[in-house]
Amino acid sequence: METRRRFEKVLIANRGEIAVRVIRALADLGRRSAVIYSDPDRAGLPVLLADEAYRIGPAASRESYLKAEAIVELALRIGADAIHPGYGFLSENARFARLCREAGVCFIGPPPEAMEAMGSKVECRRRMIDAGVPVVPGGRDPLPDLDTAREAAERIGYPVMLKAASGGGGKGMRRVMNPEELAPAFRTARSEALASFGDDSVYLERLIDRPRHIEIQVLGDHFGKVVSLGERECSLQRRQQKVLEEAPSPFATRELRRAMGEAAVAAASAVGYTNAGTCEFLVDASGAFYFLEMNTRLQVEHPVTELVTGLDLVALQIAIAEGYPLPPGLENLEPRGHAIEVRLYAEDPYAGFTPSPGRIELLRLPEGPGVRNDCGVYEGGEVSIHYDPMLAKLIVWGADRPQAIARLGRALAELRVEGIKTSTPLFRRLLSDPDFVAGNLDIGMLDRKLAAGELRPEPVPGLEDVVVIAAALEHFEAGARVAASGPKDGGRRARWRERGRQEALRRWS
Repeated sequence: METRRRFEKVLIANRGEIAVRVIRALADLGRRSAVIYSDPDRAGLPVLLADEAYRIGPAASRESYLKAEAIVELALRIGADAIHPGYGFLSENARFARLCREAGVCFIGPPPEAMEAMGSKVECRRRMIDAGVPVVPGGRDPLPDLDTAREAAERIGYPVMLKAASGGGGKGMRRVMNPEELAPAFRTARSEALASFGDDSVYLERLIDRPRHIEIQVLGDHFGKVVSLGERECSLQRRQQKVLEEAPSPFATRELRRAMGEAAVAAASAVGYTNAGTCEFLVDASGAFYFLEMNTRLQVEHPVTELVTGLDLVALQIAIAEGYPLPPGLENLEPRGHAIEVRLYAEDPYAGFTPSPGRIELLRLPEGPGVRNDCGVYEGGEVSIHYDPMLAKLIVWGADRPQAIARLGRALAELRVEGIKTSTPLFRRLLSDPDFVAGNLDIGMLDRKLAAGELRPEPVPGLEDVVVIAAALEHFEAGARVAASGPKDGGRRARWRERGRQEALRRWS
């Protein structure tokens, strides 16, 4: 590792709430921030908050946030010492990390070699098996054709899961419950993988019945030290996309936490990992866990780990990239209290989760003890149709899980967004779901409950009365207008209507 180097200016190659998060970390450290923006984002919150902002291109991501060479050239032109990629876009792109290194601009993340090793799920499985990390039973190689897939499925045993060798987010992933389903699932998975990642390679794993999704946050410095910072429960997902995360897991014991942490450290060490990363595991009802994949970047859900550890993960990312060793004492951290995060999306959860772009007419964020808002928008701002519809993350902390749930309920009640639809009603309903309250979670639970209609919004108490009263008010006011120009007894009628109007107002208030 070269000598320590202080970053005076960091270019943030991202947008939205994660760009705001990095801007704030840099400001806390007394460093300058620069952001890139596309045309739709020219009035975005990151542009307003950063010390410097630079147009990178039009709306399309491939012509703006994914222009690796242009971003590196911009960093050199403005004198940025480093680039923070956030998550998404180029954050796990080994080529981008290599371009940064070749240009002499520090990439705040792992080396490209580690990203390549963990980026291919097949190569990653091979390395994890060699490192003694438990993986889901299955093949070690991509499946070249359907006949090979049939042989592998018979060997593994149905049900099985087809997975794309590259990428993630549920793309190129298909459950196969029996031999009859294999051929169409194989064709669909390969086609989707090719369209999403430019690689149609798929492989097979055994399907674990109703597992939990529990991940371990790791940090590695340039002196060979890798530590685990505990787990996050990420089982509440919709179509393989996380919607709520919490730390610690309501399922994990201290012994399971230690065992999974040791496996995550072994996994990261096997590829020479540095900076922040996350090892994801499937955990069955017995507590057996299996390595799933490694996200070679900062995670969306990192705030829950920050709240239960008291650490600033972005500041630690920067310190590691500058050449500092990990601070002492991280090896024996135990979670303090409980944190829950919900992802607030501009979409309607009760209309097929359709996106809801438009102007935010009103935005009132919750406040008070134990509440944190990682928000990337502001009142009056526009929600674009061009990018992921996540607006913000609402995170709460409590002394224990029941207090965190109650605090989240209070925060969601305070939250108000007008002008667009958001996922807030779904979270309000979820907090009263008995399985969620009891911590009985698995990765298919949310999809099952949505399909069964179990999470429909509850009626608001008194709402029918409000509607009736509002209609009565309109009736009285219309009558008063008619009476003002009507026959000579109109005054008496108007007084009667006014008394009715006042009574309705009294009841309404």
